[in-house]
Amino acid sequence: MIAKIKGTIEYRKDKFVVVDVSGVGYKVHLTAYTLGKLAGIDQVDFFIYTSVREDALDLYGFLTLDELDMFELLISISGIGPKAGLGILSIATPKTIKTAILNEDSSILTKVSGVGKKTAERVILELRNKVADLSDDEKDDAISDVDAIEGLISMGYSMTEARDALKLVPKDVTDIGQRVGLALRSLGKK
Repeated sequence: MIAKIKGTIEYRKDKFVVVDVSGVGYKVHLTAYTLGKLAGIDQVDFFIYTSVREDALDLYGFLTLDELDMFELLISISGIGPKAGLGILSIATPKTIKTAILNEDSSILTKVSGVGKKTAERVILELRNKVADLSDDEKDDAISDVDAIEGLISMGYSMTEARDALKLVPKDVTDIGQRVGLALRSLGKK
């Protein structure tokens, strides 16, 4: 199995890139967030999940091992395939997804096309014990960022811009309105 790919982006599309590794092009499916992070970058290094089916061999790329681990947990649930797994990781960080699972908040999961309330509840039920390693402070940070990200996206910013701007906001600012305001300031400086 392919576990890691390092090479040059030869071609970009809406949901994937083709990475040239020593003359061989690999089609790697990515989250919307990862695609946004790669704007203007040609050299990449992905952690890979290899999906083998009867009719296809697909590669899914991630910038961090946390994303890969969360993707593998998500697709282990009946009803969550690779497309839905990428969709969930496009709208939330692994920490935010873990927090939603621990708080039994299915709203984050149901925002993804193809994930209904019952499937989201199954994800929560089956993964609750597997993701129980977050501190209370991390849980609070992750929940406030979900709402702040939604607010920034509704103002017309991309998922990538919203998540990156919120990383610059001090963690001691917990009010969602203040977090959005500070994120907007950093977005305005660009």
